[in-house]
Amino acid sequence: MDTGKREIAAAAARLVVEEGLEYGAAKRRALRDLGLPVRTALPGNDEVEAEVRDHIRLFCADTQPGELLALRRLALQWMERLAEFRPHLGGAVWHGTATHLSDIYIQLFCDDPKSCEIALIDHHVDYEPRQVTGFHGERVEALSIHALCRELGIEVGVHLLVYDLDDLRGALRPDSQGRTPRGDLAAVRRLLEQEE
Repeated sequence: MDTGKREIAAAAARLVVEEGLEYGAAKRRALRDLGLPVRTALPGNDEVEAEVRDHIRLFCADTQPGELLALRRLALQWMERLAEFRPHLGGAVWHGTATHLSDIYIQLFCDDPKSCEIALIDHHVDYEPRQVTGFHGERVEALSIHALCRELGIEVGVHLLVYDLDDLRGALRPDSQGRTPRGDLAAVRRLLEQEE
């Protein structure tokens, strides 16, 4: 990675860790904060993630592991509640770069996409529906919830991304670094057993 991209990636990583920005927004703001032209080539998400890991190791090593553990426990609770919809944890909580500012992203794979929404209504869970870009670039329904994380004493955004059951086949292909991009209930339980 060239020096300019590395500088943008490091600035973006700081914004991700310290302000909870998503990678895309963090890269755009880093560009602006550094006073660089709008058309400057941006680093890839893998490069930003590497810088996020370095930033956490240098500045948050004493707090981040506990925060990550609390978020993974909260994610597991929601995954267990929604087990019938084949939940898979993704994002920073799955990859291990989450802090107390991170949201939880759970992908659900349903025979009937509306069934998850009906289950939330039946359990009196308040949610906000919206459309987001899915992992194949398509628009998917997202049901966003504010959930209390008792361990951290804060409310955390839990985003349920609702996919068709057929999308599960391609969802577990390794990413560019050879990692599984998301994990099911059993995988999240294994992660927690390793951390406790």
